[in-house]
Amino acid sequence: MELRHLRYFVAVAEAGSLTVAAEQKLHTSQPSLSRQIRDLEDKVGAQLLTRRARGIDLTPAGLAFLDQARAILSQVDAAAESARRVAHPAKPCFAMGFLTGHELTWMPEAVRILRDELPNIDVMISSQTSPLLADGLSKGKIDAAFLRREKGVPGLAFRVLMKEPLMVILPSDHHLAALKTISPKDLVGETFVAVSDTAPVLRKVIDNYLKRSGVNITPAHQADHVTMGMSLIASTGGVGLLPAYAHNFLFSSVTSRPLKGVAPTIDLVLGYRKSNQSPILKLLLSRLDELVARVSKNTR
Repeated sequence: MELRHLRYFVAVAEAGSLTVAAEQKLHTSQPSLSRQIRDLEDKVGAQLLTRRARGIDLTPAGLAFLDQARAILSQVDAAAESARRVAHPAKPCFAMGFLTGHELTWMPEAVRILRDELPNIDVMISSQTSPLLADGLSKGKIDAAFLRREKGVPGLAFRVLMKEPLMVILPSDHHLAALKTISPKDLVGETFVAVSDTAPVLRKVIDNYLKRSGVNITPAHQADHVTMGMSLIASTGGVGLLPAYAHNFLFSSVTSRPLKGVAPTIDLVLGYRKSNQSPILKLLLSRLDELVARVSKNTR
């Protein structure tokens, strides 16, 4: 008796048909499969199934044999997997998340920092909104994330990487584009593209800044992410406030201007779970100053 006999028998039993098992599961001819089943029955010394017009029925002997056949195949698969794990040990995985858009700046340098360890680990990269990144950190799905300092997520620690100034994003042919700097009062009466609740930290920074500046602006549109904001600004002729990294997404028809006076800033932080004992995380944290210096040099 060979393993293939067991696999063929289980396939027929699960399909309930020699024809279906042959064509859809085993990719062989029905006559050939029938011969294999007859060979198996000869070796077992009992009839395992009865053939009928539209399929097969397992005999009592066949039902008993099916349970044991499945168990044997399961043990064989487990043995093969154990051997593979010993021969090819799985590499530890380190998952890094990036606030969408920041991977363009931070990922290459972060990977360089970890370069010496890369042959020994698998690095997974994801790009998401800041709240989703924080949730991934708290659930242990992400080891380190470049994000905002999200509130209400216990167990996380944050290290400040940089303070990003806000700037005005507007169409290149907008009348305010003629100004070197733009004040909050210049934005009153314009079609304003705000940030939605998908970026609560950024939204709060913008709202507080406008409130401190004594202006009351009712948003005409809300953007869930930077590229959506750019599209809305370009298509509506509106204006918006976004962090400096939005430069990475400027369309040809969209430009930026600094805010007049002291511009508000928003922190970009590296977040991680306090209980995470990953040696790769410890390496990354130990070289954060170097990482920041590299990125700052590249963005000058």
